[in-house]
Amino acid sequence: MTTSLPPTTAILRAPITPAGEAPSAWKVVARVASTVWSNGKARIGLIMLAVFVLLAIFAPLIAPYGASETGFERSADPSAAHWLGTTAAGEDVLSQLLYGAQISIFVGLVAGLLSTVIAVLIGLSWGYVRGFGADVINFIVNLFLVIPGLPLMIVIAAYLSGGGIGMIIIVVVVTGWAWGARVLRSQTQSLRSRDFITAAVFSGERPFRIVFREILPNMTSLIVGNFFGAATAAILAEAGLEFLGLGDSTVVSWGTMLFWAQNSNALLTGQWALLFAPGLCIALLATSLTLINFGVDGISNPRLREGTKK
Repeated sequence: MTTSLPPTTAILRAPITPAGEAPSAWKVVARVASTVWSNGKARIGLIMLAVFVLLAIFAPLIAPYGASETGFERSADPSAAHWLGTTAAGEDVLSQLLYGAQISIFVGLVAGLLSTVIAVLIGLSWGYVRGFGADVINFIVNLFLVIPGLPLMIVIAAYLSGGGIGMIIIVVVVTGWAWGARVLRSQTQSLRSRDFITAAVFSGERPFRIVFREILPNMTSLIVGNFFGAATAAILAEAGLEFLGLGDSTVVSWGTMLFWAQNSNALLTGQWALLFAPGLCIALLATSLTLINFGVDGISNPRLREGTKK
């Protein structure tokens, strides 16, 4: 005589049928890419971002001169030899603009990725645990949230002056993870009460596996959206710190171009390209990441997808 398993246990131990197998990683990536590309705004953002990335990668081949190459006429107007003119030090503005994309994109992507990783680790842990540990994390996150971001960045950057690009990345990461952690914590608390999490707890799964194998995959779109938001904030923060002279002024980036243009009174001398060109590139790069976020939102919310039938 055989004994039948309880309904819950039978469901948990039921073998996975071929029809119910999880799709491969490539199929998931293809479906996500198709969803993002179907959004018109995200498509424009991806094209803009791809153009900036290609310009940054092939800057040594595209730029007519070196980023720090001098010897040209100082503060020259745009001409056939120098399409955007030259700086007060005799450097080609177009060449600096192309090389500057490397630093700005690198800082944005690295700082955005690190901020997102910290936000995921703290946000998911904060949303799942309870008791004294949750209170400690709550105090730390709220402490970073109530402190104004820009003054904190300026103070830390001034204290760590001379650290170069690495210092700017650290400053941006330290001041940029708290908002993402709070958003992820709220979503984690919502998922914590779902039936599949309760079933995982009753089956004896460890909290670490529940958080990163059960909860984390259901927050992919939110995490990706947080990354693009953090990268956008990092690009703007890097440009702001460099413009204030708190970074390494010897490195060619869009922020340092604005810094030297301000020091040389570019507007007073009629060198509008020194300020307009890097400022426009910063705005367009930040806009491209923001537009991509519209497509990312459609991954988790089908109502936001464009081109779908009602």
